[in-house]
Amino acid sequence: MVGEIRDVETAEIAIRASLTGHLVLSTIHTNDAVKTVTRLLDMDIEPFLIASSLSGIISQRLVRCLCTECSVEEEASPSEVVMFKKYGMNIEHVKHAKGCPSCNFKGFAGRIGIFEVLPITRNMQKLIAENANVIELSKLARNEGMMTILESGLQKVKQGITTLEEVLKVASDWE
Repeated sequence: MVGEIRDVETAEIAIRASLTGHLVLSTIHTNDAVKTVTRLLDMDIEPFLIASSLSGIISQRLVRCLCTECSVEEEASPSEVVMFKKYGMNIEHVKHAKGCPSCNFKGFAGRIGIFEVLPITRNMQKLIAENANVIELSKLARNEGMMTILESGLQKVKQGITTLEEVLKVASDWE
């Protein structure tokens, strides 16, 4: 385990350990999984070292869960329907927070993660080694099936676990 990667020295230690066969787990603060690569590039880590040492990147955020005792199901608004269609999902109903004694009249109880998982495939390694920009990396990730953190959140809304407002609070700067 390497604590948070904030500087070049820590990044170099993590990469050196990875290149010598160790499984390295660490954190680095970025807005999404793809931007982790550009963050490492901004630290002047050589692109070929990044491509060789990464095996996957996970970006995560927490959203509040609707209270199972009092959440209410309503017809999706036209703007909610449009938002879901934009990401290839259909939705007819969404749940909203109400509030009850069980949740202390907040409408929410607990939290759940929404995730973006970026596997570092051979194609991704090649682009990273070529010092590709974030747009090219994102395009390849999407073409290879990566679900964005926003889409992960939308799935949780569709399942009635959280609200669109909760997801947009933490994923609004993604798309």
